Amino acid sequence: MVSLGILSLISTLFLVLAVPTTASSSKLSPNYYDNACPKALPAIKRVVEAAINKERRMGASLLRLHFHDCFVHLGGPTWAVQLGRRDSTTARKTTAEKDIPTPLMNLTDLINIFKKHGLDERDLVALSGAHTIGFAQCFTFRDRIYNETNIDPKFARKRRLTCPRTGGNSNLAALDPSHANFDVRYFNKLLKKRGLLHSDQELFNGGSTDSLVMGLQKIQEKALKAFQLLWDTVALSLGRSRRKRAEKKV
Repeated sequence: MVSLGILSLISTLFLVLAVPTTASSSKLSPNYYDNACPKALPAIKRVVEAAINKERRMGASLLRLHFHDCFVHLGGPTWAVQLGRRDSTTARKTTAEKDIPTPLMNLTDLINIFKKHGLDERDLVALSGAHTIGFAQCFTFRDRIYNETNIDPKFARKRRLTCPRTGGNSNLAALDPSHANFDVRYFNKLLKKRGLLHSDQELFNGGSTDSLVMGLQKIQEKALKAFQLLWDTVALSLGRSRRKRAEKKV
């Protein structure tokens, strides 16, 4: 289980970065804290790296924790994060749970919840690639491996070994075969009907996002930079959109 103490500490550090300074400093920039708080980012980096070394699920847990405010990326390709947002000075569990897609959503629900935040189907598929890292608990995919038909039989049997029909709710299974690496195997497995979560396989199940999944799964390691750029564009667009809405309320 992820240490709540470590998670709380990291959340606090991120919250510090969200506190506004002055009204004139609302422009986003990768260098936003160079002068205002030069030790902040190195401190966060040290704490996050130590936490991930201690608990392998921490990277994915942080990604989910901060999904509704910003997209946190650990490992793999990198980019200059635009800092200085003023719309996240508090954290609410109920809001996060309302805004984050659930593992039981169908494609229509997924598209609608992303549309609510100004994101389209292309963004939905790209950002779902976050499931290239991390694990899921048995209760989130039990119905899929026992009752759904759009699933590879061998994959389902393997997952049933550690996820019984009753009990074992917290037993873990990797979201991606290469769960420790940020790569494109998440999309490859969807084409083979090996999506662990119902919401994962919905992205490639005869619907409008099939072609997007097929396009991304062709990106090999040498072309991962293109995948990273797509994430960067989406995250920056969402951040600016939410920042503008927040500033109207100030």
